[in-house]
Amino acid sequence: MKKWIRWEDYVAGACGLYTALAVLWTAQTSMSRTLMLVFGIVLIATAVLNLSMPGTPWLEYAQCAAGVVLFASPWMGAYSDHTGAAWTSWIAGIIAAGVTVAAIRPAMEAHHRMMPSH
Repeated sequence: MKKWIRWEDYVAGACGLYTALAVLWTAQTSMSRTLMLVFGIVLIATAVLNLSMPGTPWLEYAQCAAGVVLFASPWMGAYSDHTGAAWTSWIAGIIAAGVTVAAIRPAMEAHHRMMPSH
């Protein structure tokens, strides 16, 4: 599997970037701002790592978990009544988790095809 070509990781990274930047134009609480920034940055970081190191399934699982937790963060952080922040978290989280689930199988196959170094 080649580096820097997997569209799924670009989409997950874009979801993270949008989430992190959305704190600038959506109504926020201190908890929503914190959670959106943290999980947005985590999605960006895992996307960059997945793009640079293809075939590492644990990174795919970490990225999927970040998307799922971002989706759940409006309830965890009690900001589900702040429409802009909540919908941003729900939509970006479900998209990031969904595209990452689609990328897990190819990552597992690439991981099993890799030759061990001597």
